[in-house]
Amino acid sequence: MRKTVCLIGRPNTGKSTLFNRLINEKKSIIADEPGVTRDRIYGIVNYKDKSFNLIDTGGIDLEIKDFNEAIKVQAELAMDESDVIVFVVDGLEDLTLNDFKIRDYLLKSNKKVIVAINKIDDKHHEKNIYSYYELGFDNMIMISGEHKRGITELLDAITEDFNPYTIINDDTTLKFSIIGRPNVGKSSLVNAILNEERCLVSNIAGTTRDSLDTKFTYDKRNYTIIDTAGMRKKGKVYENIEKYSLIRSLKSIERSDVCVVVIDASEGIIEHDKHIASYAIDAGKAIVIAVNKWDTVSDKDMSMKKWIKDIKNNFQFIPYAPIVFLSAKTKSRIHTLMPQVILSYESANREIKTSALNDCIRDAVMLHMPPSYKGKRLKIYFVNQSGIKPPKFTFNVNNKGLVHFSYERYLENKIRESFDLVGTPIILQFKNKNGE
Repeated sequence: MRKTVCLIGRPNTGKSTLFNRLINEKKSIIADEPGVTRDRIYGIVNYKDKSFNLIDTGGIDLEIKDFNEAIKVQAELAMDESDVIVFVVDGLEDLTLNDFKIRDYLLKSNKKVIVAINKIDDKHHEKNIYSYYELGFDNMIMISGEHKRGITELLDAITEDFNPYTIINDDTTLKFSIIGRPNVGKSSLVNAILNEERCLVSNIAGTTRDSLDTKFTYDKRNYTIIDTAGMRKKGKVYENIEKYSLIRSLKSIERSDVCVVVIDASEGIIEHDKHIASYAIDAGKAIVIAVNKWDTVSDKDMSMKKWIKDIKNNFQFIPYAPIVFLSAKTKSRIHTLMPQVILSYESANREIKTSALNDCIRDAVMLHMPPSYKGKRLKIYFVNQSGIKPPKFTFNVNNKGLVHFSYERYLENKIRESFDLVGTPIILQFKNKNGE
């Protein structure tokens, strides 16, 4: 299992910039205005042979009670679930009362804490760092999230006690998780699939306290369903933040072969639905979109066409995901879900013959030649499948720098069309003929 690491600190210390640097993409909002990052943001960091979940928390300002209360409890939950905490401080400013109050929280956590002194862009800025030893932590690293300074040293410190990341799965039964924001009917859907009241069902968001694994038999085969609805662990501190609580869901996603993203037909698609789906894709999992509460929809035929269009528009990053419409409450159309889960699983595990794969790519190139760039054109010499779950394809080419994004997408679509890879992400990797 991946370890979990969170970034903690007061507003405007550069946590979001550091987060984006570590996950190597711009997923978190960055702005100069303190407190811009209101919700936790999640990502996966791969470093050497290690891998971990990273959480970016909102800035904790203990002087602004109304605004800060939700962020504070989010941060407490993040600290509770994390193996390592990175305390981000502003290396260009003196320590504040806020910093010391956050320090007090961290000392109570009994977790490994690394102090990342941020915005140390050059040696000129190093002169004031000794004052940060007042915080009482031994592990301190000077970094610049903006200029990449000290990032390798920080990653080494974070992962020094982590084991190499490997997926160990002694149980070969298909495992699928039910994921989605609170109150979309996840537990009810689990019960409908199992056809019995095994999970506590309630219309109060956050009833399910922990992820539940339940084995069952469908069409004479064994399966495991993982309900990831609830994230609360202890006390009232968690009651107001269910909608943000995806830390344990991330761990459940990781154990899954397929993720079923549940959307509420009575509310429509919201941005958080897309975020949740992206976590599953980031983890390389096969995916099915289930529109629940279909019993609340009138004129179902027309509505279904509109929903399919809306899903295609909103989930453009997963055009391959099958869509099912059902009602956990009335069990209407429940039978449509399992075939799509199985199909997506089979796609993720499919192994394609090298000869068939090369025939497919050869035909694709003949139909549409790669674009030329400065008089040079991409040449594809050979393709082979180099992995499953998700399927990974390695292209041997003359110059991988000539691979245009649009042409890569074209090749991916041709592979999907030829081999019916439904419900699974696929990875295309390009290597130069000399092995680089």
